[in-house]
Amino acid sequence: MPGQFEPLPGGGAAVALDEVEISIIRSLAVQLLELIGPGPAEDAPDDPLAELFAEGPSEPPEDPVLKRLFPDAYSDPEGTPTSEAAEEQRAYSSEFRRFTENDLRAGKRDNALAVVRSLDTLSAVGEGGAVLKLSPDDSRQWLGCLNDLRLAIGSRLDVVDEEDADLLYRLPDEDPRKPMVMAYLWLGGLQESLVATLMP
Repeated sequence: MPGQFEPLPGGGAAVALDEVEISIIRSLAVQLLELIGPGPAEDAPDDPLAELFAEGPSEPPEDPVLKRLFPDAYSDPEGTPTSEAAEEQRAYSSEFRRFTENDLRAGKRDNALAVVRSLDTLSAVGEGGAVLKLSPDDSRQWLGCLNDLRLAIGSRLDVVDEEDADLLYRLPDEDPRKPMVMAYLWLGGLQESLVATLMP
């Protein structure tokens, strides 16, 4: 089981992680939480209806990682819209973002928090590591967080398509991006094995 998720009888998944792997995943999830930002303020009114209609930002984020995590909903697949079409797309994207980004952020925050909390519940990790067991719901939250972590790291590495990802395998060991590349590829393997456990 080391290095990959395996299905548990009755649903869910398990993976053996050593102390270093636990530390890396936890650190990345915490960094993702910091990037996404805090949730609603503690002094926010407890009115679910008001929360439902709370408006989010209407402009895309400046940070390229956040742009990847929260992309515009409307864009021209050809990439060269007329100025009128581009203006219309911006208006639609702005409106869509206003009413969806808060929920998207909350979902990503919940997923990352679930990862941190599940890692924190592991008993003292010795040299042999520990086995993390996840319920089906926890598995889906882990899958969402692993996906977000790969998007974030991929954005920092300028990975846009498969060709970019293929180039990562050929980076020399002395390249300063190498540790980030190794994390990106390792998380990809974890993600792929977790997807396989969720398949019927």
